[in-house]
Amino acid sequence: MFKSRKQSLNKIQIFFLIFFFLEISNSCKQKSEVSTNSNGDAFIDELIGQMTLEEKIGQLNLVASSDFITGDFSATDISKKVREGKVGAILNIRSAERIRTVQQAAVEETRLGIPILFGLDIIHGYKTIFPIPLGLSCSFDLDMIEKTARIAAVESSADGLAWTYSPMVDVSRDPRWGRVAEGAGEDTYLGCLVAEAYVRGYQGDDQSANNTIMACVKHFAAYGDAEAGREYNTVDISKLTLFEYYLPPFKAAIDAGVGSLMTAFNEISGVPATSNKWLLRDLLREQWGFDGFTVSDYTSINELENHGVAADTSQAAELVIKAGVDMDMQGSAYLHYLKQLVEEGKITEDLIDQAVRRVIEAKMKLGLFDDPYKYCDEERVKIDIMNAEQLAAARESVAKSCVLLKNQNHTLPISKDVKSIAIIGPLGNSKKDMLGNWMAAGEPKKAVTLMEGMINKAGSCASVKWMEGCKVNDPDKSGFAEAVNLARQSDFVILALGEHGWMSGEAASRTDIGLPGVQNNLAEAVIKTGKPTAVVLFNGRPLTITKLDEIAPAILETWFGGTQAGNGIADVLFGDYNPSGKLTMTFPRSVGQVPIYYNHKNTGRPINPERPDFKYLSKYLDSPNDPLYPFGYGLSYTTFKYDGLSVEVEGDQINIRVKVSNTGDMDGEEVVQLYVQDNIGTITRPVKELKGFQKVMIKKGESRILTFTLTRDDLAFYHPDLTKNFEPGEFVVYVGGNSKDTVSEKIIIE
Repeated sequence: MFKSRKQSLNKIQIFFLIFFFLEISNSCKQKSEVSTNSNGDAFIDELIGQMTLEEKIGQLNLVASSDFITGDFSATDISKKVREGKVGAILNIRSAERIRTVQQAAVEETRLGIPILFGLDIIHGYKTIFPIPLGLSCSFDLDMIEKTARIAAVESSADGLAWTYSPMVDVSRDPRWGRVAEGAGEDTYLGCLVAEAYVRGYQGDDQSANNTIMACVKHFAAYGDAEAGREYNTVDISKLTLFEYYLPPFKAAIDAGVGSLMTAFNEISGVPATSNKWLLRDLLREQWGFDGFTVSDYTSINELENHGVAADTSQAAELVIKAGVDMDMQGSAYLHYLKQLVEEGKITEDLIDQAVRRVIEAKMKLGLFDDPYKYCDEERVKIDIMNAEQLAAARESVAKSCVLLKNQNHTLPISKDVKSIAIIGPLGNSKKDMLGNWMAAGEPKKAVTLMEGMINKAGSCASVKWMEGCKVNDPDKSGFAEAVNLARQSDFVILALGEHGWMSGEAASRTDIGLPGVQNNLAEAVIKTGKPTAVVLFNGRPLTITKLDEIAPAILETWFGGTQAGNGIADVLFGDYNPSGKLTMTFPRSVGQVPIYYNHKNTGRPINPERPDFKYLSKYLDSPNDPLYPFGYGLSYTTFKYDGLSVEVEGDQINIRVKVSNTGDMDGEEVVQLYVQDNIGTITRPVKELKGFQKVMIKKGESRILTFTLTRDDLAFYHPDLTKNFEPGEFVVYVGGNSKDTVSEKIIIE
C-alpha cells in the first residue's frame, strides 16, 4: 500500500512537472513571438491581446532615474518596478552598460518581454555639446543645425538612448523667461524651419537604424508666452494669436514626421494643456492627423490639482487620459489610478488600449522588438562619441552662432601686431559655464574655456593672461585694481562677462536681465584704461546692456558655446572666421520694454518720428520705443550694401530681386532677410513679417543678385474663424541685413 501510494505520488509529481514545463515553453514561445514578429498592426493587436490591464498601464508609465535631476525626485528601485511590469519608459538615465542591464530585466524577466524606451533631454548635444539652441538659431544655417542634431543622435544612440525631449519650438518674446535659451527665438517662420531641421537630424531617414533616435517636440502649446516671463506661469492667449504665431512650429515638426509630442505646463483658454481635449484630440489628432504618441511634462498630471481643475490625482488621471495624453512622466498617476478608474466605469479599457498602441508602435518603429539592445553598443561608444569630426563640427557651430553687436573703429579682429592679451572677467576661464544649461552628458572638464581657446590660437605669437576681476553675481570689487593693472600692461583686453550657465534654462526666470553683480562696474573701470577692448558675452537670453553698449568699443555675443566654446570664439576674435550670426531675439534697452519683438502691431496711435514732442502716442516717457538691437541684427568684419530692389507679380508668384554688394575689406557671409508688410487687412497685421532668408558668401568687392519667390499662400493669414487665406491689396516688401535696416518697395497684389 505504501509502495502503491509512493507510485501514485510520483505520477502526480510527474504530471505537475510536465504541466510546468509546458507552461514555461508556452511562455517562452509567446515571448519569442512578441520579440521577433514586428509586422505592424497584427503584431500590436496580438501583443495587446496578451496583456493584462496592469501590464498595459505599466507601458504608460515613464519614470525618472537619478543620473540627472530635472524636477521633484524621489529615489526608487527602477529595476524592481521594471520586473513588476510597471514601467514602459525611463528618462534621465545614461551609459550603454547601465541601460543594457535595465533593458535585460524588462526583456528577460517579465512575462511578455516588452522592451523599455530610454530617453533624455538632449537639447544641444549629448557628450559633444554645441551652442545652446538660441545661439544655433542665430547662425541662420539650417544644414548646420540639422548636423548638430544628427551628431547628438549618433552619440546618444551609441550610449543606449533612443528618445530625446527635443526640439523645443516654443516661440517667445520675453527674455525674462529662462527657457528662451532652448528655442529658436521670437519668429514663427524661422521657428518652423529650425523645428524641421532638428527632427530630420535626430530621426534621420530611418528610425529603426541604430544611430537615429526619436524626437519629441515640446511644449504643446504656447508655453513661451508665460505671463511676466515667469516659469510655469499662466498663459492667456487668443486662439487667433495661437494659430498665427505659436502653433505653426509644432505643425512643422509633425509634418516632418516627429515621433512624439510633449504637453506644456501652462493653460490654454483656462484649461491646462495636459488635460486640454481641444488641444490634444480635436486639434492635434483630428485636424492635424498626428499619429505619434504624447507624453506629459514632468509631473504635469499631478499638478492639475494645483491648477484647480482636479480635486485629487485620481481625477487628474481621468481628465488627462480622456484628453489624449498617452504617457505619464514621473507622476505615477496612471500607475496608481487607471485600473481603479476602469473598475469604477469612469474610463474604458479601450481608452487605455489606444494609448498603449501608440507607445508600442513607437517602440516597434525604433526596432526595439527586433533588437532591444541595439542602442547599447560599447564598441560604438569608443568611436562615435566626441571624435575629431564631431569636435570640428562643434567648433564651427560656435563661430557661426556668434553675433557681432558692436565694432567701433575696427577693434576686432585682433591685430596680428598684438603681443599681449588680457582676459578679464568671471567667465574667462569657467569650464562648466561654457556648456550652459541642459548639458546632457557633457563633461565640464572637456570644455574649452575662452582663455584656453585664446592660448591655443595665439600660440607663441602673443601671451594670454586671465584675471577674474569679480564674481558673476557678487558685490565684491576687491579684484578691480589688479584687473585694471593687468589691462594697462596688455596690448589688448577681452572682457568675459555675462550669466552663469544655470541662470537660464528651466526654472531660471529673471526680473532684471542686466549683467549680474558688479560686472558693469568692472567693465567701466577696465575700459577707462583706454586699451583696445572687446566684450565677449556669455548668456542664455538677450540682456539689457545699454550701458555696456555706450562704453565698450566692441561687443561679441557668444551665448553658451558648449564643448568647443573657447576655440570657436577665438576663431572669430582673431578673424579666422568672419562673424555672420544674426539675432533671433530682440535685445531690449530696458526690461520695461518687455515683451518686445519685431513683428508687433502698429496700434491706432503709432509713434510718429515727425512729431517727437507730441505726447498722445504709443510711446514711453523715458525711453525710445526701438530696441537696443533688433531682430535679425548682426555685424560683420566687412560691410554690405543693398540696392536694386525689384518686385514683380507673375501669375501666382511674387518675384523679388535685390543686389547685395560686399563693400568692405574682407570676404564675408551675409544673412539676407526678406520681410513683408500687409498694409490693409480685415484684421490688423504686423508692421513686418519674415518671409524668407538666404545666407550667402560674397567676396570683397563683389556683388550678388539674389532672388526670392513668394506665392499668395505665403502672404495668407489666419482670420477670426481660424481659416487661413490671402487678401489682395497693398504690400510693402523689405530686404536687408536685419529687420530695421532695409530697402523697400510697395506693390499691389490682386
